[in-house]
Amino acid sequence: MVTVFFARIREQLGIDRLSLILPQEPMTVSRLKQHIVDIHNPDWSDILMADNVIKAVNQEVVDDNHSLKEGDEIAFFPPVTGG
Repeated sequence: MVTVFFARIREQLGIDRLSLILPQEPMTVSRLKQHIVDIHNPDWSDILMADNVIKAVNQEVVDDNHSLKEGDEIAFFPPVTGG
């Protein structure tokens, strides 16, 4: 099982976290995003698949090709702006 946190995009999705059992196949962040969209809400695709969404696994920023394993904590963050 993995835990997925949605940080500030939770307001757009209407949910702040999910607990998911990973499918048997090897899972990457990219595949996980598609899996979440497939099982929960197709309308989430625009939010989760946006190029500027930041992904972190176990509190470390990663790219979409990062491999996941049981027990990981995955977080999706909106883009950060500065000033």
